[in-house]
Amino acid sequence: MILYLAEKPSVGRAVAEVLPKPHQKGDGFIKLANGDVVTWCIGHLLEQAEPEAYNPDYKKWRKEHLPLVPSEWLYAVKPATRKQFNVVKKLVNQAKVLVNMGDPDRAGQVIIDEIINYCGVSKAKRLAAKRCLINDMNPEAIKQSLKNMRPNVDFIPLATSALARARADWLYGINMTRLCTLQGQASGYQGVLSVGRVQTPLLGLVVHRDVEIENFITQPFYEVFIDLQTKQNQTYSAKWQPSTACEPYMDEAGRVLFKKLAETVLKKVIGHNGQIIAVTESIKKQAAPLPYSLSSLQIDAAKQFNFNAQKTLDICQQLYETHKLITYPRSDCRYLPKGHYSARSFVTQAIALTSETLGLAVQQADLSLQSKAWDDTKVGAHHAIIPTSRGMAASRLSADEHKVYTLIARQYLMQFYPFFIYHEKQIDTEVGGGLFISRQKEVAHQGWKVLLPERKKGNEDPEFTAIKLPKVVKGEAVICTAGRLDEKQTSPAKHFTDATLLAAMTGIARYVSNPEIKKVLRETDGLGTEATRAGIIELLFKRGFLTKQGKEIHATKVGRSLILSLPAEMALPDMTAHWEAQLEAIAEKKINYNQFMLPMLDGLSLLINQVEGLQFDGLKGQGKAPLLRRKKGKKLQNSNSFKTLILSKL
Repeated sequence: MILYLAEKPSVGRAVAEVLPKPHQKGDGFIKLANGDVVTWCIGHLLEQAEPEAYNPDYKKWRKEHLPLVPSEWLYAVKPATRKQFNVVKKLVNQAKVLVNMGDPDRAGQVIIDEIINYCGVSKAKRLAAKRCLINDMNPEAIKQSLKNMRPNVDFIPLATSALARARADWLYGINMTRLCTLQGQASGYQGVLSVGRVQTPLLGLVVHRDVEIENFITQPFYEVFIDLQTKQNQTYSAKWQPSTACEPYMDEAGRVLFKKLAETVLKKVIGHNGQIIAVTESIKKQAAPLPYSLSSLQIDAAKQFNFNAQKTLDICQQLYETHKLITYPRSDCRYLPKGHYSARSFVTQAIALTSETLGLAVQQADLSLQSKAWDDTKVGAHHAIIPTSRGMAASRLSADEHKVYTLIARQYLMQFYPFFIYHEKQIDTEVGGGLFISRQKEVAHQGWKVLLPERKKGNEDPEFTAIKLPKVVKGEAVICTAGRLDEKQTSPAKHFTDATLLAAMTGIARYVSNPEIKKVLRETDGLGTEATRAGIIELLFKRGFLTKQGKEIHATKVGRSLILSLPAEMALPDMTAHWEAQLEAIAEKKINYNQFMLPMLDGLSLLINQVEGLQFDGLKGQGKAPLLRRKKGKKLQNSNSFKTLILSKL
């Protein structure tokens, strides 16, 4: 019997649909006509054991136990999915051939591998296991993937990379959280001071932004505007563009801080002749934004509905699991497989049925168009989040579900609308040796932007104005008839919101200066993953490290004290970049497991030595003692069956 092991029920059912029928549906599996079976995990069925599983003494947090470093790693079955684990284990032991159908990434690889190894199957069966890579739920694509299966052992480096990441996160999080909490208790703090590779740099972003705003000193800056007139009595306005010679009098943003300089420029040009030195005109086309990844959807839902990341994810899970109206939501991809293009008629019909507000948009969509969203080369483990071909009456959805569904559906419909087209014109004028620039942007065709909500009056896009520049040519003479000096005030950065904090996590490279670290962060997921970001933000709120004031997110006194007390490197994203670079090197067979883990442990020991001497005096009397819940006994098993294929000892 061949056993196909999928990561998710939805993938398992999609795979079964292309395999021999009739099917016999069981509880947690599907038996095929030829006797083979398809089953699935529900994400991770196993979890890393708690410290007390290694030694009962570790249940009590003590500094003398640190660092906690298992010599053999133990795993436990997750209580919430124990029933499905038992189904999978029975089938794994019965099967002659195992097929790993986890998502085609390192997490998907190790989710299935850890099950196979935990179940204690023979070395021969592990070596004979196959790997099927599926990133498109289209039946034809699944059939093709089944034809192109490879030996599962080819993907040992990918699984090793995932294993190293999970274990390093455990070691860092467990040890630093225990140590910081103990130091906090010694200073009179009552709560848990949790620390993690992702959560702590994220908290650091908020704390440093808050401190920057508080310490910001506003100062005036100056802009010069002039009115110009041609010989044909045509008039237009222009803004002074300071030259490089003015840089000593400007800030990093290019703003002139020296009032006398601006006044001098104004005096030199009013009433003086000038000349047009350049006229540029162009027609610009702007393609529709791509369909959503989870983070981009969460950002837009935060902007439009003030939903936090966790709320948007929870709604997506309902739309996906309960209503089956959208595709897999925890995706980091914004592209679609080309095979999905053929389903566009069915998907748009489902949109019209489910979202009455988009009925006209569906009618006006041009399904002969094909945007750049359909690109097989850019689809990874998952494709973008889009509506399915299933529709239902809008009345069956809650108001919030309808809002999120409509966002997803509208973004999909944009792919069948023409470009947004605008006319851009710029006149460069020289007067008194200074350069003055005039710009005009005029909408020529709304295209896909007709689907966007109308802007409120007074909140129009400032780039597109009703002002039109005159028809002039290079070399034409003009005269400066008037001018003005505008004094403005510099303003600090804004506090983070749900939308901007998510954007910061996905674009974390913006917040580092080291070019090598910046490059690594640009090429990775940033801070956290699509599946974990919402939970990490929620954890910081639950721990009392973050709070909300209206839409603004602020660090609490506890959160600030933690970050400002810790060694600086713990509150920066640099470590994430360093780890990701090495984990990728493991996946590419450039380094091995120990070449990553041993230096990581050395670094952890150094941090422990630094943190042992910290005082959290500012937290005295703060926090609440955590409620301890008794956990049911878990069956534990070490992962040393990995060592035939994956080195598991430190």
